[in-house]
Amino acid sequence: MSAAPPSPGQVMPEPIRSRAAIAGHPLHPMLIHFPVAALIGLVGTDGAWWWTQDPFWARAGLWLAGVGAAGGWVASMAGLIDLLTVRRIRRLVTAWGHAIVAVMMLSLATLNWALRWRAEDPAQWLWPWGAGITLFTAGFIALAAYLGGRLVYEKGVAVDMT
Repeated sequence: MSAAPPSPGQVMPEPIRSRAAIAGHPLHPMLIHFPVAALIGLVGTDGAWWWTQDPFWARAGLWLAGVGAAGGWVASMAGLIDLLTVRRIRRLVTAWGHAIVAVMMLSLATLNWALRWRAEDPAQWLWPWGAGITLFTAGFIALAAYLGGRLVYEKGVAVDMT
């Protein structure tokens, strides 16, 4: 759902600036893309392993799960700084929903990585648990992305309109 341009006479909300930023550029949206890509790529590697049973895909999935989980926690710290230090963000129910969904998603991603890492063979936990957790994680990513988009496009969080 994209935001429609303002109607004539419609007042746009005052933008909410990020405190976790470099030269005015918010860190959270900069950092989140790579871990999201890794965790969505995990859906593909799990599917490729299921289709081929090639151990390469299980090893690739182990790395994608680790990069996605670790990178997601790093990116979430920037979002947490904004949530806890910017009063106007703290007052948004959508911000809290986004944060809660993101924590659930990162918890699942971390569990998925840990199960794969601790196994002698990364494919050992892949079916059905790893693949199931991967799909749930992807669902939470979609929901967190939707809520994050609402924060940016509807509430003006971390948007510089100058």
